[in-house]
Amino acid sequence: MTKPTLLLVAAVLTLAGCKEKQSQQTDTATTSPTMVAAPAFNADSAYQYIDQQVAFGPRVVNTSAHAKAGQYLISKLKQFGCEVTEQPFTTTAWDGTKLNCLNIIGSINPKATKRIVLASHWDSRPVADQDPDKADQSKAVPAANDGASGVGVLLELARTVQQAKTKPDVGVDIIFFDAEDWGNGEKAQNDTKDGLTVNGQPIDFVGFCLGSRYWAKNLHKPGYSAYYGVLLDMVGAKGATFTREGYSQQLAASVVDTVWSTAARLGYSPFFVDQPGGTITDDHLAPNLVAKIPMIDLIHTNPTMGGFFPAWHTADDTMANIDKTTLKAVGQTLTQVIYNEK
Repeated sequence: MTKPTLLLVAAVLTLAGCKEKQSQQTDTATTSPTMVAAPAFNADSAYQYIDQQVAFGPRVVNTSAHAKAGQYLISKLKQFGCEVTEQPFTTTAWDGTKLNCLNIIGSINPKATKRIVLASHWDSRPVADQDPDKADQSKAVPAANDGASGVGVLLELARTVQQAKTKPDVGVDIIFFDAEDWGNGEKAQNDTKDGLTVNGQPIDFVGFCLGSRYWAKNLHKPGYSAYYGVLLDMVGAKGATFTREGYSQQLAASVVDTVWSTAARLGYSPFFVDQPGGTITDDHLAPNLVAKIPMIDLIHTNPTMGGFFPAWHTADDTMANIDKTTLKAVGQTLTQVIYNEK
């Protein structure tokens, strides 16, 4: 997973700051638009799409499991009536490995001028470097939550929207980024060749996020733009908590507000925790900084202790972690968000 540096937010909130936030929340609550009717998101279906990806084996770039999974994703998007764009590219990893990659884009309502991006990475990490068992650290990660969960939610969202009697007014581009999880925090330091900065500070990708960086520089359609975007990363574990990721707050605060307020009105505040989180280097940064699309990171983090879900980058990132209640919370929230757009 990208996220080589999870910087915990360390800030003392002043009383005035608290009052200002409470005032903003009150204003938002009183001015929120009426939610339109949105179709029900089927968590059972999303679970099956995750299970199928995991059944291929770890989707590590350059492997047969990766190739089979890619064709599966393309076929499902086409089955659901999406306009599919395949974006193959070749790049070199931090360790010199030549990677044959594929970003996959499925477009809903492709003629709509106002568009929203929903994204997730679909590859698996080649090494379980965070596994407590050293014997397992050289194994590839099954990546049920760290990759497959976001993809499964987006596949079900595509099916839900395309088969619904009433369609959203906006166009939706579902993007499955490849080669997100190849980096190495110790051996790929100072990966700042993109020259990207936030508030003057360079972004060090340490070898991660190759697919999103390629897409942001080579958009799948000339002149493509989107109103905003949401990245899904590790969105399927039981009891998942999603805080307001730091870069998302800096670069796309209004999008964070939209998603979190929608979740609250649907009763999903236990998942969408209304508090600041750390800054995370992830697939939302290049779309923000290169493609100029305000994109937020919906990612499972621990709001009190920091860090990611317990099986992150381990051999235990299996279907045993995936919980349908979490999938429902995420999928229904995003479905409602796009139906509310005009």
